Amino acid sequence: MSKQTTSSREEKSTQAPAERSCDVVISGGGLVGLTLAAALSGAGLSVEVVDAQEPRKVLSAPFDGRASAIAAGSRHILEGIGLWSLVADKAEAIEEIRVSDGRIERRASPFFLHYDSEELGLGPLGHIVENRDLRRGLHQLLSSRKTFRLHAPDLVVDSQRDANGARVILDSGVEIRAALVVAAEGRNSPLRRAAGIPVRTWQYRQHGLVCTLEHERPHHGVAHEHFLPSGPFAVLPLRDDDAGRHRSSLVWTERPELAERMMALAPKDFAWEVQRRFGDTLGQFSVEGPRWSYPLSLLHAQRYHDTRLALLGDAAHVIHPIAGQGFNLGLRDVAALAECIVDTRRLGLDIGADAVLERYERWRRFDNMMLAGITDGLNRLFSNDIPPVRLARDLGFAAVERTPGLKRFFMRHAMGLVGDLPRLTRGEPL
Repeated sequence: MSKQTTSSREEKSTQAPAERSCDVVISGGGLVGLTLAAALSGAGLSVEVVDAQEPRKVLSAPFDGRASAIAAGSRHILEGIGLWSLVADKAEAIEEIRVSDGRIERRASPFFLHYDSEELGLGPLGHIVENRDLRRGLHQLLSSRKTFRLHAPDLVVDSQRDANGARVILDSGVEIRAALVVAAEGRNSPLRRAAGIPVRTWQYRQHGLVCTLEHERPHHGVAHEHFLPSGPFAVLPLRDDDAGRHRSSLVWTERPELAERMMALAPKDFAWEVQRRFGDTLGQFSVEGPRWSYPLSLLHAQRYHDTRLALLGDAAHVIHPIAGQGFNLGLRDVAALAECIVDTRRLGLDIGADAVLERYERWRRFDNMMLAGITDGLNRLFSNDIPPVRLARDLGFAAVERTPGLKRFFMRHAMGLVGDLPRLTRGEPL
């Protein structure tokens, strides 16, 4: 039995609450939570999502500068749930990735890695899509699903879960009975805390700076990642805007004290600092829309489930953004959990049973822990300017670049096409 309460519940009316029932309740209506809702409702399960944000406000919000990297395997997932056709014309393909060991205002290392999609012949390495387009596409997709319901703005204020089922009470007074509750509330998940699931966490001495850049020259679908002493500095291709202006998404890792100073700069001066670090490949930069800064951390839940509760996405794991894999890990969680649930339902069994959730955890734990370890190790390896370490990593770049088989493996891994993949990730129907 697990409970989660807040004082706001005590302030509600004493009227009898409305009662509802469904197969799955998802707490959190972000990109990962709504993607799971789309996968399950498309397979015929009834799903209710609870989210704190007002939908009309979220969907009408101006461009906020944030975008997500969608690996090839993740694109298969979005295709399988019917979302990709709604966002494809807004997605920019990543045809090449150029990785280099950079220096600020000094000659860059001659060693680098160059990934070219033509070497594999599997299509683009991935895509970059603005988060607002993903949100709008998910809401459009789910609006026509009769087995889907959104409670927003609202909150889960109490949950009771046992062998017989789950019951959640919302701040609005609505009560929902379900076979399974999914926590997709992000790194500070209240349901995870209420269930007493411990987490291992590490705070990096780094902040992530995110915004959209306009630039004079076209990017030709090339993603750039420079490793600077403060951390990775990535410029990722976005679709040109309606006026034909060339754009890219910036993900800049910086020390906290310097990140604060960068955020305080006027947009023109901020763009100049970007130019210092990136160079003139794309011509002159300017900043489009707002800038975001957030502390970077690593988090991993010691388990991904409790009685009739599954953790999804950032509620289960948070990794360094060095390889742009955080959202892709969340989408692979979606594909795995959806497959476990749907297969169990087709057998006529209990979708919230411990055996189902244990299968989900076994499936996803290794992949998530491996990526957390890899991104943490890469960040530590590259976020310094120690000459012997710099030489070793540059020689490593050169070795991979000159070993075609190894490079193709790394490319397939970055595309999310390696490992024990769920059906959706393989491009097969759920």
